[in-house]
Amino acid sequence: MNTLTVKDLHVKINESHILHGVTFDVPAHKVTALLGRNGVGKSTTLKGILGLYPGTGSVQLNGKEIIGMPTYKIAQSGVAYVPEDREIFSTLSVRENLALASRSKNNDDALKTIFELFPELDSRAAQLAGSLSGGQQQMVAIARAMLNKNEILLIDEPTKGLAPKLVTEVANALAKIAHASTMLLVEQNLALVKRIADNVVVIDQGRVIFQGGPENLDDSSWVHQMLGVSGGHK
Repeated sequence: MNTLTVKDLHVKINESHILHGVTFDVPAHKVTALLGRNGVGKSTTLKGILGLYPGTGSVQLNGKEIIGMPTYKIAQSGVAYVPEDREIFSTLSVRENLALASRSKNNDDALKTIFELFPELDSRAAQLAGSLSGGQQQMVAIARAMLNKNEILLIDEPTKGLAPKLVTEVANALAKIAHASTMLLVEQNLALVKRIADNVVVIDQGRVIFQGGPENLDDSSWVHQMLGVSGGHK
């Protein structure tokens, strides 16, 4: 069964046609990696699913059409989003950032799980989020998404710009999350993708050109052909 089904998704931004009929499935309780060259529409796809960019076509969450719904209603339906630029509240503490994200008054169990996953956030709960390292801020962004009961996690470039040690910490956390979540992951770190992805979708110039298993990621010529550098819209 598929948690998310995207069919013939088109997105235009300022009259530029970015997505040209993107179609793919995200199976339930699996990690699907959305890959492609820089600027081919990966982040736009996530934002189109979430309604941050208006689109046409079909996006179904557990069989229910969500395209055209306001973003807040899509989020309430169980679509959690971790943006590439984190978008945490820098002048609020870690705990306040988490409290704002919670849709439930009683989230003690969720907080316990989060602090077990990210012990640093537990010890820094009273610290202003803006004073955290980049990796710690990324942990806050992921923790916010995990705080509520969600159907799917949309995670955009979680290890981008992080120091190698922090990449490992975030990757370890995502690997643990992957065991219990449905996830659509945009990520350039192929070692992480190979570690946790069950399925791979490759986009090129706003169109899906491959959907299948991650086995091809071990083929350097395939990776070079599919994931080389290109320009355009991210």
